[in-house]
Amino acid sequence: MSEVAEKKAVVATPREPLFSTKNRKLLTDPFDDNNPITVQVLGICSALAVTTQVYPALVMAISVVFVCAFANLAIALMRKGIPPRIRMIVQLVVIATLVTIVDQMLKAFAYDVSKELSVFVGLIITNCIVMGRLEAFAMGSKPWPAFLDGIGNGLGYGAILIVVAVCREFFGAGTILGYKLIPEAIYSAGYVDNGVMLTPAAAMFVIGILIWIQRSRNTKLVDIS
Repeated sequence: MSEVAEKKAVVATPREPLFSTKNRKLLTDPFDDNNPITVQVLGICSALAVTTQVYPALVMAISVVFVCAFANLAIALMRKGIPPRIRMIVQLVVIATLVTIVDQMLKAFAYDVSKELSVFVGLIITNCIVMGRLEAFAMGSKPWPAFLDGIGNGLGYGAILIVVAVCREFFGAGTILGYKLIPEAIYSAGYVDNGVMLTPAAAMFVIGILIWIQRSRNTKLVDIS
């Protein structure tokens, strides 16, 4: 082997697998150690407003996953060409474009849900989770890790939304995805749906319980300062 070839062999480094341990953590951490809602306390407004039923919460979760993932990817691809002074404007334009696509798709294929979600789809543009990941991660990362980070944070956000929605819809209306789960015999015995669970205060109560459970199980998240 020539001297040049030997130097190339020394300099060459193995390519990181697409789903290496580091990349997998970008997908899994937002479910626990770095959850956008229960740890970072972001996206609370939509978590209170769209979780009275599971279906709208599921649609909102999918929408945020789409916007967060592809916004991260777009900014990561453009990061070296974005002037620092206008980076926030560029980020907002990218997010607004993706949110417009989501909004039009919902109006075309799920109009009733679009009406129910109302302004909250548009408010994804200013969602702190999406903006935060662009600023904190995508601006300094390669496209693939940024894409995975967007998916992970969107799924972490969506998981909390769905858990809260399941609790609120079941105890508030006795249904899941519109299907009645509590037998009529239970109602005949005197059971009444808890209407309080359909109020925003109940959503905050459920989120508080989730935070308590999470910190009881994962004590490193407890603030001991």
